[in-house]
Amino acid sequence: MSHPPSPRTNAVVAVLAFAGIVVSLMQTLVIPIVPELPRLLDAPASDTAWAVTATLLAAAVATPVMGRLGDMYGKRRMLLVSIVLLAAGSVVCALSDSLVPMIVGRVLQGLASGVIPLGISIMRDELPAERLGSATALMSASLGIGGALGLPAAALIADYFNWHVLFWTSAGMGVAALVCVLLFVPESKVRTGGRFDLVGGVGLAVGLVCLLLAISKGADWGWGSGTTLGLFAAAVVVLLAWGWWELRSEQPLVDLRTTARRQVLVTNLASIAVGFAMFAMSLVIPQILQLPAQTGYGLGKSMLVAGLCMAPSGLVMMATAPVSAAISRAKGPKVTLMAGVLIVAVGYGLNIVLMSEVWHFVLVACVIGAGVGFGYGSMPALIMSAVPASETAAANSLNTLMRSLGTSSASAVAGVILAQMTTNLGGYALPSENGFKVVLAVGAGAALLAFVVASFIPRQGDATADAGSVAAGAAQPAGAAKR
Repeated sequence: MSHPPSPRTNAVVAVLAFAGIVVSLMQTLVIPIVPELPRLLDAPASDTAWAVTATLLAAAVATPVMGRLGDMYGKRRMLLVSIVLLAAGSVVCALSDSLVPMIVGRVLQGLASGVIPLGISIMRDELPAERLGSATALMSASLGIGGALGLPAAALIADYFNWHVLFWTSAGMGVAALVCVLLFVPESKVRTGGRFDLVGGVGLAVGLVCLLLAISKGADWGWGSGTTLGLFAAAVVVLLAWGWWELRSEQPLVDLRTTARRQVLVTNLASIAVGFAMFAMSLVIPQILQLPAQTGYGLGKSMLVAGLCMAPSGLVMMATAPVSAAISRAKGPKVTLMAGVLIVAVGYGLNIVLMSEVWHFVLVACVIGAGVGFGYGSMPALIMSAVPASETAAANSLNTLMRSLGTSSASAVAGVILAQMTTNLGGYALPSENGFKVVLAVGAGAALLAFVVASFIPRQGDATADAGSVAAGAAQPAGAAKR
């Protein structure tokens, strides 16, 4: 007989999901003012682009590091540190009128990206089993929910208030999240202890920065330029050396032997494709809605209208969290993930033929949002069933990082396609309709690739056995120490 969730359980879920949404909001916070940043900060556009790039790089570095620190020293403690960094970064940005403080503030905001995997890990430690699936699905989907809801809110603030209000709002929400976590979220007693792998942390940071810089700035610098190719080469060398070090370290930052397990490895590979597929929607739909109607395919709408068209997808992601958990309980999270990516592929297929009315884009955003909700909701379940509780935060952080690599790659690929396939309007080169359709087709292809990859995830019974052997292996040293 199942018992109704306690008020304390509901509060923990609500607070952690709110914190995840607040952190994901920062990804879309600056989108409405990006074209205006050169004027607002009195700096060249090539330099103000770092207000976006710096956050991406900081998030990539912080996510796995915060996850490992959470496993070692307390997940709630690292969650609080992350939210403080978000609030501090928001205040710095709100007070800035020049480029350097803005970049510093955006770096601090990016360092808060570990909140979502840390929240999932706290849920695993604190919630009853019957509530865990829907709660972690909601927490995982908060990454997309915040992005979808944040765009219209940011556009509204940018249109009617001073741009600094964007960051004061972010700071206020960060403080609210901090207070709620202090009041309602307990500290988990599940910890690994030990010593932090500083060499591994630095190595992973350097490797990821080189890789993401090459991906995000390659179009500006030239994909064949010495800088871009050098960064790619450096990323390969550093990450290989990092892997060698991690395999030989007694207390690694990332346990590569655990991440090499079939279920974890295949889920992470699928996550890259899902991240790619999800972000393609965010790149295409707002642009088509805002392009001039004179192009023949643009709808000439404002940033606010474009954001409002995307917002329902966030609500759909929220609504699909319990459905995703129910399917995972009945059929296994592998089935949920495969169903989700198929829904995403269908959404992109619809968009290729339906792109002439506003409601077409609302419909497509909702379909893709449902698929993303299913996919994101299933990933924590797949990861947590294959790793010991003492490594939950680190494993979920790595999975979140894989999604981020997918979204970064989507941005780079879409940028190349839209830059090559253009049309001329009044002397300006704009992305062509066929260019957008190619990006949509690539997004559908990424979703289908995720489906194929996910099909190699072990069956539920095999995964359960694997998880048992992982847990037994993790417990062995502790038992040996007691002898």
